[in-house]
Amino acid sequence: MVQNAMDDSTRKQYLADDPPTIVPLAIKQQFEALNDKEKKYAHYISRAAFSGTRVNLRQVSPESEAIYDFIVTLHKGCDGDWKKLASRAGLSDEDLNHFLSYAAQFLGNTGNYKSFGDSKFVPRIPADKVAALASTSPEAQSLYEQFKDDLYESTSIPRMHLGYPDQGHVSTYYPDSPDITQDEIETVARFLKDRKLMPENTRLRKTKGGDYEVLIASAVTKPEVRDTEEMSWTLENGKKLQLVYGDYQKEMAQIASNIAEAKNYALNDEEAKMHSEYYKSFHDGSMLSHMESQRHWIRDKGPMVECNIGFIETYRDPHGIRGEWEGFVAMINKERTKAFSKLVESAPEQIPKLPWGEAFEKNTFLAPDFTSLEVLSFAGSGIPAGINIPNYDDIRQNEGFKNVSLGNVLSAAAPKEPTPFIRDEDQAVYDRYRDESFEVQVGLHELLGHGCGKLLQETEPGKYNFDHENPPLSPITKKPITTYYRPGETWGSVFGGMGPSYEECRAESVAMSLCPDYGILKIFGFGNGEEDIDGVAGDVMYVCYLSMARAGIAALQYWDPNSRKWGQPHMQARFAILQVFLESPSAFCALHSTSPDLSDLTIHLDRHKIATHGRPAINAFLQKLQIYKATADFEAGKKLYEAYTDVNEWYATKLRPQVLAQSKPRKVFVQANTFLEGDGGVGLREYESSAEGMVQSFVDRDYI
Repeated sequence: MVQNAMDDSTRKQYLADDPPTIVPLAIKQQFEALNDKEKKYAHYISRAAFSGTRVNLRQVSPESEAIYDFIVTLHKGCDGDWKKLASRAGLSDEDLNHFLSYAAQFLGNTGNYKSFGDSKFVPRIPADKVAALASTSPEAQSLYEQFKDDLYESTSIPRMHLGYPDQGHVSTYYPDSPDITQDEIETVARFLKDRKLMPENTRLRKTKGGDYEVLIASAVTKPEVRDTEEMSWTLENGKKLQLVYGDYQKEMAQIASNIAEAKNYALNDEEAKMHSEYYKSFHDGSMLSHMESQRHWIRDKGPMVECNIGFIETYRDPHGIRGEWEGFVAMINKERTKAFSKLVESAPEQIPKLPWGEAFEKNTFLAPDFTSLEVLSFAGSGIPAGINIPNYDDIRQNEGFKNVSLGNVLSAAAPKEPTPFIRDEDQAVYDRYRDESFEVQVGLHELLGHGCGKLLQETEPGKYNFDHENPPLSPITKKPITTYYRPGETWGSVFGGMGPSYEECRAESVAMSLCPDYGILKIFGFGNGEEDIDGVAGDVMYVCYLSMARAGIAALQYWDPNSRKWGQPHMQARFAILQVFLESPSAFCALHSTSPDLSDLTIHLDRHKIATHGRPAINAFLQKLQIYKATADFEAGKKLYEAYTDVNEWYATKLRPQVLAQSKPRKVFVQANTFLEGDGGVGLREYESSAEGMVQSFVDRDYI
């Protein structure tokens, strides 16, 4: 039964962080090292990425864009003098701080639902005080009227979370369609897949008459470049399906214009071709052009200025197929890239260490470009620590991919303080090697985690990428495999909404499987390759496992007890891995507490049993994840993953309240802006790490 009423304790978990942890994304030194052409190139890509800010807002909730405009309007109305505005509105210093904290978290998430967790957050400032702010100008008042009923807690708990509309959740990937069902969404998805129409840059709307419109993001309503010449069909149920171009039309036009400018400053031929395809994708709405852009992108090895842009990750679509707008531009960190380059070179000798045979691994490891980057601009609802793209199965399997680690995201420092669930005796080593171990984890996760593993496929009728006459033996059952991907099926289409989290769990498990390897730790600069569990390499390995266990506990913050669903794919994955650690015998990992309310709960993990108990346990779990994925065995994969991510009563009612009570605000990043200067050069402006600085940075880049 889904709970609709909201009690006081439930309400508290949706309050905005106050204050949020605001950190700078430092980039000045790296940007100023670029030459004039490189700066122009970076500038226009940055503008293209941030020109999609309103796309992000509309992908979060119906009210997000109006709230955004309200914040920007208030700032402009007082010229950034918030104290003066508060005085006019009759707000106390506390009221103002509450509002600015909300504004900073809102802008840091590009919407009023957390980018990491997909749950709504609401201001701590009383509603009448927000109304007082709105009264300071007619424009602010008009905007306030548009969102005032949706600013605070919703009428039901399900609406405090993103998800399927027919379950009472919010999703603007299905706009104006409160009664559209999962079955209808899946019916349309199958129909489009059969016609090889990709869904990443689309939204789906159900009309009042019960027909369907596929809204395609494009700068024009009648594009010249089309992925299909057909515009409408009649489905088996008699309903009409219509393609409608021009979703986000104004924004896509601005994006395409900036991409065209960026092409003028491309640093090589592959980049020029990439931007030509980007332009067609954003101007005309062609996903096939976007696929082609990614082919040029992976061929552009080691560029001084790196970028990627488009409708990329599908985490926030409850159906797991429609992409969120994302774009970044960054500069290479040559020193840190050396370690990643060595990891790439060693990949062919690392992959065979994973717990499956060569029949379930790609015939040839497609060595990617793996670089450490310093981010100039990252548009989207949140900034990851690392990226492995493109997500297109055909390209990843047959042509390659790229990995990037975002160095200044990893190193952006928040004030250090005792970490919940870490023992006092572990705190020093945890603080000392937390960032280093995370870099190891990210590197292994992105390169070898997402980069390894084969999908066994019937690539076209009668043609297979494995020996169909003598199928390989499953290392799980010791019998020939009986399932595989049929023509037209992809990993995403078979595993659906469960797929993104399942894949993150597989990649995280690869990292846990390989981080105890002293040879790999040496590549990252820790130890000499010899076993030394009590040395620096052992410390990094230990903190890798300890951090994963802690993340598994912290994950409970992102599980909703009312719908009993996970709101964040990575955290669901980490909870599963914690369960693997805990079920390992001989007390390899245990949770200890002497307090009835678990307020003193800590993780006890035996570093001397990582090799003998922890790694074998994770390998057994990882083997199942990979084989079920490789063979398209959704039923077995679903059964396994749901078992390991089920939240029992103890976790739900005992531990989760402590996780919420001890949780620390997630970092939000203040990013710099670039500007064209009067002499034709490009300038950079960085901002202070404060709520006011965050608002100012968005005001300065409010392009549309």
